[in-house]
Amino acid sequence: MLSHPPGSMSGASGFTRRAVLGSGLGGAAFMAAPHLEARTGDPQALGYRGFSDRGTQAFLGIRYARAARFAPPRREGLPKQATRATEFGPLCPQRNPMTPRISEDCLFLNIWTPDAHPSAQRPVMVYFHGGAYNWGSVTDPLTQGPHLAAQADAVVVTVNHRLNLFGYGWLQPLGERFRHSGNAGQLDLICALEWVRDHIAAFGGDPGRVMVFGQSGGGAKIATLMAMPEADGLFHSAATMSGQQVTAQGSANGWQRTLALLERLGLSEGKGAADALLALPFERLVDALDATDPILGGSLYFGPVLDMLHLHRHPFWPDAAPQSLAIPMILGNTRDETRAFIRADGPVVRDLDWGNLAERLGPQIRIDLPTPWVVEQYRRRFPDWSVEQVFYAATTAGRSWPGQVIEADARARAGAEKTWVYQLDRPSPIDPARGAAHTDDLPYVFGTLDAEGSYAGTGRRAREISDAMIGAFAGLAHEGRPGLDAWQPYRLPERQTLVIGEDRIRMVDDPRRWERELWGRAPYIQPGS
Repeated sequence: MLSHPPGSMSGASGFTRRAVLGSGLGGAAFMAAPHLEARTGDPQALGYRGFSDRGTQAFLGIRYARAARFAPPRREGLPKQATRATEFGPLCPQRNPMTPRISEDCLFLNIWTPDAHPSAQRPVMVYFHGGAYNWGSVTDPLTQGPHLAAQADAVVVTVNHRLNLFGYGWLQPLGERFRHSGNAGQLDLICALEWVRDHIAAFGGDPGRVMVFGQSGGGAKIATLMAMPEADGLFHSAATMSGQQVTAQGSANGWQRTLALLERLGLSEGKGAADALLALPFERLVDALDATDPILGGSLYFGPVLDMLHLHRHPFWPDAAPQSLAIPMILGNTRDETRAFIRADGPVVRDLDWGNLAERLGPQIRIDLPTPWVVEQYRRRFPDWSVEQVFYAATTAGRSWPGQVIEADARARAGAEKTWVYQLDRPSPIDPARGAAHTDDLPYVFGTLDAEGSYAGTGRRAREISDAMIGAFAGLAHEGRPGLDAWQPYRLPERQTLVIGEDRIRMVDDPRRWERELWGRAPYIQPGS
């Protein structure tokens, strides 16, 4: 096992960190960038006029396509006159949006670059946001790109795309005009990558070195792209952060969800329903997303569909998609994933005791093992753990983590030698009870330690880990391998994993072997599939 003291792995090999040109404005506004008048000296590219965002050249709200409802996206030509690019585009329709500006016309991307000059030829890091295909946006302060672009010496691109019913509703049984509906959101991402391929050089990027990375649902979208023929060749490395897609949604389950939505809208199956889905205001459709999901319970889930048109196989079942085995890939998870979305003060964990633990575990896991037996195994293995510790460990290992193990193992079995795995163990210094929860790696990778929503803190150790993770991701973008020399590739049976802790960053073989073997006794059921 390799072990390194704090800060010793923060340098990315093979790339330099250049000083960013331009004067630094104050921090951008909370969710939207500042509304700025064009000024002499502002960065320009392809007719777009940007601004300096915290010392880095930025171009926000660039249209990459338009799309009619449920139809594939269509590229448009570049603007014929000077166009300001100083504000984020609207969010795509969704429940509980983080900002009020919402529109179906939402296919926009954002660019941060050290130098918008065609000769720069820096690698490109394209980020897809999380939200389980159903909500989210790259306007989140945690995932804005000025710090990452400057420190990684790369062009950072973030993309919004259609979500939920609008991006993944399986409506094909309603007629030919809905033929592409089940993967429209994925087609948006492919369209954005085609835009990057064709135009990013003008912003200082190298279209031959495009890395995609995403957290949670963003990582799942990448896993799905790795099995879609239309995405082949559009990116050259990938990193997924707590986001996996072992299997896609089947058409039968997708149709059951559509029927539940139609019932919530008061529509019956047939031409009238098809016409209504095209004509109703998007607000009505968004309101209907609170219908009960017939497969999972809770509100409706929509995700990529095995439609045999754009997606011909599951991303990582029965094996890793052959088209992407040569793509260098980082896969990561956090140690305490479920502490982020199963609240300790909420109804599931409140009043939790050994008598009701097994019952409350059942709805939270995605592997069908007898929960009384699971509890017994954990108590025998970890006799000093509290009931809450067992609950969060079991829900993370039986729900949020298995997909990563399956994907990493599948790549290793297929001989994909350029595969690396990490596990974030460092607990939040702001909320120690949170542990290392879902989304907690985002501020380290983006360098947004002080952003709203960050649990990383801004102390020395947070900065060291951020330097290390930015270095690792930047190395993958620059050279096709993480910029941490001691990070060993993932192989079987060793399962080498970079463990990022409070005291050190080190390599550990199969760090949660006991839990992996426990939960490996039954199949993992991909949520939503």
